[in-house]
Amino acid sequence: MKDSPESAVVIRGEGTADLESRAVARAAGRLIPFLLLLYVLAFLDRANVGFAKQALQRDTGLTEAAYALGAGLFFVGYAVFEVPSNLMLHRFGARLWLSRIMVTWGLVSAAMAWARSDTIFYTLRFLLGVAEAGFFPGVILYLTYWFPSAVRGRMLGWFYFGAPIALTLGGRSRACCWS
Repeated sequence: MKDSPESAVVIRGEGTADLESRAVARAAGRLIPFLLLLYVLAFLDRANVGFAKQALQRDTGLTEAAYALGAGLFFVGYAVFEVPSNLMLHRFGARLWLSRIMVTWGLVSAAMAWARSDTIFYTLRFLLGVAEAGFFPGVILYLTYWFPSAVRGRMLGWFYFGAPIALTLGGRSRACCWS
């Protein structure tokens, strides 16, 4: 009876569920903290332009209209290149494409230190949107590859938690340092 096909199915079924839960836990432990950190950095950069508005305007002479246009150009670049970016992610793989997104995002973000005129500010904000395009939906797609639908919502919830963390850190650093 112990070696009957029926008992083997039950044992295999239980073993498969245990194996799946261990695989999900391992993938979550390796992927979610890193992806959460990347999202915190990306969102912190996106929010910091608002936190740094007064200092940026004072240092560069940007008017309210110039600042608003530059801040909005980020989303134009992001929206235009979001779908092509995800097509490239599918073509080249998430590891390579998400790395490309983060490296180019970091370079353009660092270049914001040299934004001393309206034109440079506009250009860099647009390029920042282009560089970061596809990050958020790309991570969502990437997580669909790794997690079954039964646990994907929980994993997405951990990833989404990056936005409030970034706003808390950004707002706190502003309150501490720019008073």
